[in-house]
Amino acid sequence: MTPYTVNGQNLAVQNQAPSVNHWFGTDDLGRDVFTRTWYGARISLFVGLVAAFIDFFIGVIYGGISGYKGGRTDNIMMRIVEILYGLPYLLIVILLLVVLGPSLFTIILALSLTGWVGMARIVRGQVLQLKTLEFVHASKSFGAKTSRIIRKNLLPNTMGPIIVQMTLTVPTAIFAEAFLSFLGLGISSPFASWGVMANDSLTTIISGHWWRLFFPAFFISATMFAFNVLGDGLQDALDPKLRR
Repeated sequence: MTPYTVNGQNLAVQNQAPSVNHWFGTDDLGRDVFTRTWYGARISLFVGLVAAFIDFFIGVIYGGISGYKGGRTDNIMMRIVEILYGLPYLLIVILLLVVLGPSLFTIILALSLTGWVGMARIVRGQVLQLKTLEFVHASKSFGAKTSRIIRKNLLPNTMGPIIVQMTLTVPTAIFAEAFLSFLGLGISSPFASWGVMANDSLTTIISGHWWRLFFPAFFISATMFAFNVLGDGLQDALDPKLRR
């Protein structure tokens, strides 16, 4: 798509406005903003998708067991969820950065430590409603095991809210990565992510180099909007009640 490399510096063309040669302009080191924007998309989307899948697996298993077992087991598991829900992820990131150092793995780990609790609560609420229905009692009467009932009867009927929650988790994780990188707590230069590019462009806004902030900010906003619209569409398509 472009003849330039992500860190290819050329001081002769630094801070040039968008043109035929550089569609999104260049930064203070003469690097092509178009190239860095799309390379940053790889990092931001990777963080968002990995965090969403981790939240999916942990949240579905944890919430499904909690909702199906009920009683004392449910109370203990939900108290753990409430404790984790109250922990600010920024504090967790800072602590992990001190221990592990700043990296892409640290950001994903920090987002995953508490990010799955929302999924777990949604799955638990759905399972609590479904487990009292007749088809679940029929499976029990035929001697089906707990794991099979959750896997075959309960989870397929909760996939609508689960998928919607996943599509909302992706933009949340993308924004979190951009925000942390913007603060200097995440991905650092010379690596390109949308948050790093926004952070690098702050000092040049007064100089009128608007394109350096506009394009990464635009794609962060557009990606978050797209995933939210996708979530609404999937909710309409996958909800059994709406299909009827």
